[in-house]
Amino acid sequence: MGLLYDLSTKYKTLSIVGMAKNAGKTTALNYLIEEAIDEGVVLGVTSTGRDGESQDLVTGTEKPRVYLDQDMLVAVPSLLYEMADAGLEVIKSTSYSTAIGTLLICRVREAGYVQIAGPVINAEQKLLCQDMLDLGCQLILIDGAIDRKTIASPDTSDAIILSTGAVLSRKMNKVVEETAHVVNLYRTPELEQGRIRDAIEQNNFDDKVMLVNEQGEVKKLDLITGLGASKEINGAIDEDTRYIYIPGAFTNSVISDISLKKLKQVRFVLKDPTKIFVNVMDWGVYRKKGFRLNVLKNIEIAAITVNPWSPAGYTFDNRFLLEEMQKAIPDIPIVDVRM
Repeated sequence: MGLLYDLSTKYKTLSIVGMAKNAGKTTALNYLIEEAIDEGVVLGVTSTGRDGESQDLVTGTEKPRVYLDQDMLVAVPSLLYEMADAGLEVIKSTSYSTAIGTLLICRVREAGYVQIAGPVINAEQKLLCQDMLDLGCQLILIDGAIDRKTIASPDTSDAIILSTGAVLSRKMNKVVEETAHVVNLYRTPELEQGRIRDAIEQNNFDDKVMLVNEQGEVKKLDLITGLGASKEINGAIDEDTRYIYIPGAFTNSVISDISLKKLKQVRFVLKDPTKIFVNVMDWGVYRKKGFRLNVLKNIEIAAITVNPWSPAGYTFDNRFLLEEMQKAIPDIPIVDVRM
């Protein structure tokens, strides 16, 4: 049995997330679709935007098309329905929003190529996946469009497949390092159940920066983001502050002006790891200073795909790249979808 069969026994929905554009996520999608055909797994396929066109609409480079087999389900906007090479039967017309027409759930009656698309709103994507499961799919694959790392959000799918590759850097060790960094971020420990977590979840409805003491008492700041607000946050931290909830993106500017003493005193809390935008070098520096962070929900990585080819024209030795990635991340299945 192959990777896809193993995944289908553990998960119902999987998002394919590219670490950068041209990291190989559509190639990974096609690889998994081929495995589904071989294994007899009934797939549903959707996207966070338009995908499956033969040429990349942003870069102009040739890109893989999405080939679907008979009896698979696919999300297709009405404007793309007639453009499909595959024979499609409309099963359900939905109310989910796309920029190019009403979203249709179709069953593939004759195998062929399809341009896929789906809702841009995560909540609607989740509803669409449930619709497909109710219609008999064993596994849903969500293809994230144009490096939309937000599709990695744990609110969208059970787990993700992370696509990485040579496009990240001309230096292989840099590609491996950045990929391992993202894996570590996505595994950020969840805040334990109890008084503090309850206080944050009950009070984060208005997306304000919150300071919480050991008793679970909350003090809200008049900030809807921590970006560029480190001086104000530093001034608000008193001797009782133990946790700081940041509702949005987490960058260097959130903590750059917080004193070392206060940085060691508090623990930061985010909704999920997709909010973290700190490079591997700075992350290491902060951790050595005593910086601590938890999330309300982390992200499970089901598998990693590697692409040794870059559209800039350079390639890595595919076996060596795979070996180095497996050394850095030994506990997650890693596949080269071009081998």
